[in-house]
Amino acid sequence: MLTRIILLAVAGAAGTLARYGLTHLIQGSTGSEFPFGTMAVNALGCLVFGFVWSLAEGQNILSQELRFFLLVGFLGAFTTFSTFAADSSLFLKDGAWLAATGNILLSNGVGILCAFLGMGAGRWIR
Repeated sequence: MLTRIILLAVAGAAGTLARYGLTHLIQGSTGSEFPFGTMAVNALGCLVFGFVWSLAEGQNILSQELRFFLLVGFLGAFTTFSTFAADSSLFLKDGAWLAATGNILLSNGVGILCAFLGMGAGRWIR
């Protein structure tokens, strides 16, 4: 059990570092106040989540343990839903209704699309 917890913590730390690096890389390259970095990380996280989930179901290409570490550990720390919620709340607080609506609709729509695409890619590989 202790080994599993340590591996989960390592996977979470890796996800956190990947999220931080990718968010800042993308956000810095846009020069925008709009949270494109957060959106990109969430979209990629949804895509990878759908892909890993698909590989783990059915033919069991991935073990339950590996699926757990990837989905709960790495992707649990990699995706940034709480940051998305905070970004949207700040837009609303500042009266930036268009930016808030765009962030909410785009992040959710792109996230759902990416999860669907990830699942399709995983099924295609199996």
